[in-house]
Amino acid sequence: MTDEPKSRPTDPELAHLPPPPARRVSLPEGPWDQSPAFDDEEATTRDTDAAIALPPTAPSPHATRATLTVVTGSFMGRTYSVEDAILLGRGRAAQVQLEDAGLSRVHACVRPTPDGGYEVEDLRSLNGTWIDGRRVERVRLQSGDRIHLGPNVVVTFAVLDAQAERLTQQLYESSVRDALTKASNRRYLAERLPSEVAYSVRHRTPLGLILFDVDHFKRINDTHGHLTGDDVLRDLAALVQRLIRAEDIFARYGGEEFVVVVRGIEHDNVGRFAERLRAAVEKLEVATDSGVLRVTVSLGYASLGELGEPARTAEGLLRLADARLYHAKRSGRNRVSGA
Repeated sequence: MTDEPKSRPTDPELAHLPPPPARRVSLPEGPWDQSPAFDDEEATTRDTDAAIALPPTAPSPHATRATLTVVTGSFMGRTYSVEDAILLGRGRAAQVQLEDAGLSRVHACVRPTPDGGYEVEDLRSLNGTWIDGRRVERVRLQSGDRIHLGPNVVVTFAVLDAQAERLTQQLYESSVRDALTKASNRRYLAERLPSEVAYSVRHRTPLGLILFDVDHFKRINDTHGHLTGDDVLRDLAALVQRLIRAEDIFARYGGEEFVVVVRGIEHDNVGRFAERLRAAVEKLEVATDSGVLRVTVSLGYASLGELGEPARTAEGLLRLADARLYHAKRSGRNRVSGA
């Protein structure tokens, strides 16, 4: 077949007609580009290439990263990226620090290998590093391997693309964060506090806990509405987050109750910290539709060193702080109690 156009019919009756005009493939210039639908646009100098937003380039299938995800204990769900050698253990030197009595301070190391793979090495730990039921000294890792560190801790190794890694991180954050206040949630506190107590007892370091709630919070909800009550909790949590240290734990305990766990501070200084929180909240201004709303909090604090055996537990620490919180409320609210 050829691409030449077909010849015109030879019918004598049609011979006097002029040839048909050549077909044009470009749009004719005319009033279409001044349609009222486009009157609000500036005179255009656009070309087609600039006007069309191209989709982002798909990520390379090789743009992957190795990750370790904790699947047991108080950090369950937390994911760590393996970009270089990473240490696992219960000591401060470990990048993946997991408080468990069955772990050595520096228990194992996961690192990249020169050929692009990854390996795990046991660092002469007391209770060993295990994969597929066998104790290992050093072994190459495959995506999906479950690494058992001692008798209790399990970490999953995987090679993920950036999107899957981000989703894993988001799932972990949603599982341990309170959606309204962005503080840690009660489940996280229940898993983390026993570990903090165990560390404090083992290393003989101070550990304090402050329990507080918003005074007359029910009245705020009844008078201003629950949306305003939510605003109060959000603004209060944001304020506390700015006041605490990076190593402190801030969690929503329930309703309008919150907990701050403070490491390495003696009992008197825990009290001073609690008073600083109280004074800062007293100055807080919450914007509402009806104007500025001010709130106060009552706080109770306790230190692990005040407790003797067998009460030196996470439950015992919470119970003592809770009793002092109620003492602060019975004493008139907007105050601190630590004795």
